[in-house]
Amino acid sequence: MYSHAFSILFVAFLALMLAVRFWLASRHIRHVLRHRDAVPAEFAEKIPLDAHQKAADYTVARTKFGLVTLLVNSAVLVGFTLLGGLQWLSVQVFGATGGGMAYQLGLIVAFGLVSGMIDLPFDYYRQFGLEQRFGFNKMTPGLFFADMAKNTLVAAALGLPLLWVILTLMDRAGDLWWLYAWLVWTGFQLLVMVLYPTVIAPLFNKFTPLADASLKTRIEGLMTRVGFASKGLFVMDGSKRSAHGNAYFSGFGANKRIVFFDTLLARLSPAEIEAVLAHELGHFKLKHIVKRIAMMFALSLAFLALLGWLKNQVWFYTGLGVSPIIAPGQSNDALALILFMLALPVFTFLFSPLASLGSRKHEFEADAFAARHASRADLVAALVKLYEDNASTLTPDPLHSAFYDSHPPASIRIRHLNMAAQ
Repeated sequence: MYSHAFSILFVAFLALMLAVRFWLASRHIRHVLRHRDAVPAEFAEKIPLDAHQKAADYTVARTKFGLVTLLVNSAVLVGFTLLGGLQWLSVQVFGATGGGMAYQLGLIVAFGLVSGMIDLPFDYYRQFGLEQRFGFNKMTPGLFFADMAKNTLVAAALGLPLLWVILTLMDRAGDLWWLYAWLVWTGFQLLVMVLYPTVIAPLFNKFTPLADASLKTRIEGLMTRVGFASKGLFVMDGSKRSAHGNAYFSGFGANKRIVFFDTLLARLSPAEIEAVLAHELGHFKLKHIVKRIAMMFALSLAFLALLGWLKNQVWFYTGLGVSPIIAPGQSNDALALILFMLALPVFTFLFSPLASLGSRKHEFEADAFAARHASRADLVAALVKLYEDNASTLTPDPLHSAFYDSHPPASIRIRHLNMAAQ
């Protein structure tokens, strides 16, 4: 009875998610196309019509491609769950491994490989079809597959030991396994934050110290004014993969470093670079990063507690097309992890606007911080260039933007900055 009801609930939420996402996407496409032939008045003297039209076409193409991938991913989700794909995979892995921890880890690895192979054609087209068509792709197929191999190896090196620990806790640590697993997960995330700048990121990109002495002096002056200490200023060779530009800081504690994409340095003036960095430092000084990390840890604790309950409910498995017991005495914890990962986005999708709302609030605050510690006019000029260079539409559908976008639309963001100066 509970199994059947959960199946119906899962299908209903999946149908609702698809309906909402298609409705929002159709609104977005129509709104962007409706404003394609005229640059918004506040940008008319700053962005040429052809750049505005490119951004509109890029946005529409990305949105349509997103709908295709959504349909495929939804079909794959149903195939893994209600149509028995995960159950079949579980039986095959059990037959090959004979059970035990080898089965548990093997099932997760097999699921990851199958999912990756399904995603591969879409990832390849996104890079060499969509991004290539609009002039953003700088990758070669060789680099694409090299990145994929490196990502797989890093995921295996970091993920398999973590999974072994968590699966062991699920099997042997009693009813509070989820609390111990959360402590392990939290420690793992903090370790990755420490290791990423100096161990993981250099596997994929080359980082060289910032060589421009005058720019370095300007940036160091900004860091002194705002009270930010870093391990160094670095330039990343982002241009070997994409024409998109960005700046960020990574690391944790005393291991923080500031990184500029080479594409960003090539496009912005020193004053504009300072203003963009002031925005990024605003996130740090206003404790946005700490708040996001704390929220991530709080949500992971809540979700692990929920999984701690669900993994003992037979209807959770059978309602998603899986038998909870593959053999007498064999743990089903790997199945529980995979099913939870598959089902959770379906049931939490409607909460997306809350995350977007919080993120946009932080962006406004970081902009205001940057305007206080650098030049507001230079930040506006930099934002206009970045919107143009990244082909970000200036005319998103307001509802679509409110639901999805982590950053406010360009017109609203710049209007806030200009109003603050009055």
